[in-house]
Amino acid sequence: MKILIMTSSGEPLNSIRPEAEIFIGLHRGGDPVTIMTGRENVYWDRWVEAGIEMIDYEPRKRLSRKDVSFMRTWLKENPVDVAYLFNNKAICNTAFAARGLPVKLVAYRGQTGNIFWYDPSCYLTILHPRLNGISCVSNAVRDDLRKQLSKPQKARTVYKGHDLDWYQEQPADLSFLNLPENAFVVGCTANNRPRKGVPVLVEAMGMLPPDVEVHLLLIGNGMDAPELLQQISKSPVANKIHRLGFRTDAPALTAACNCTVLPAVKREGLPKSVIESMVYEVPAITTDTGGSAELMIDGESGFVVPPHDPGAIADRIMKLYSDPEMARAMGKAGRIRIHDHFHVKQSIEKTREWFREI
Repeated sequence: MKILIMTSSGEPLNSIRPEAEIFIGLHRGGDPVTIMTGRENVYWDRWVEAGIEMIDYEPRKRLSRKDVSFMRTWLKENPVDVAYLFNNKAICNTAFAARGLPVKLVAYRGQTGNIFWYDPSCYLTILHPRLNGISCVSNAVRDDLRKQLSKPQKARTVYKGHDLDWYQEQPADLSFLNLPENAFVVGCTANNRPRKGVPVLVEAMGMLPPDVEVHLLLIGNGMDAPELLQQISKSPVANKIHRLGFRTDAPALTAACNCTVLPAVKREGLPKSVIESMVYEVPAITTDTGGSAELMIDGESGFVVPPHDPGAIADRIMKLYSDPEMARAMGKAGRIRIHDHFHVKQSIEKTREWFREI
């Protein structure tokens, strides 16, 4: 089974690694893989070392006559069984280029929302009738998409698996923050966008008892937004909220925390920040939105709370703060769950099985 993969070149290493290793696993398992992406892709050399044929090419626009012509010529000269398409430009151009050709097209979908059967533009991308399948990163994404599909069976869940060996960061030294020795550190790694719910977490911090030394680290872009700064300044625990902004050592900072919170309010796929927390045995609190809740068993390998509920977040933080033994046990259970249920080897085999069915 020959497989063409078209993926974006601008993703950072930690983001692209799960899918990149699936590509390598497919190739090493006997199904020849060719990857089209920009030469600046951070995984380019690793793919070359794995013996994968690389094509330095990315579509310029969502629909381009030149890109369609290029893809059609390439597909005719290099017949493949499956084209696995990771962005809208790849889907749209390849779907038109493949008309009349025997190649099967599979798209990737990584989050819920923003796809509607009544929106004509969606039929150029994820609802394109030429697609034979849509690989969804979680059951929540699959179920959300199936509501918009005339053939719901096209959408299937294939988790982006991980490998514990990828996560070898030592806990970061937090001494630069001058925290009290008995500080209980809560981490939140997320770019401050409306759907990430950072203000909900800030509100939750203000609900904690004033005498507890719980400190919050806000890690990610947008933490200097005026609205957030104003909210923090009015918080009764403003001095316990630390805005670190974008950090290249986010995994190490996560490993140094006592727990993490992802307070997202909508449209999560399978959040990497929660997975990293679980792998580093740091108990995670996440909201029941998108695929987040699928990562853990509530109360055993993490806590799941309703979105938009700062009181529930504050309650779970205090449970972990008050019971260190439970927190340690939950952290260990989280790491085991990622290994047992979200391993990259499982993702490789499920992808291969589904492609063969298609």
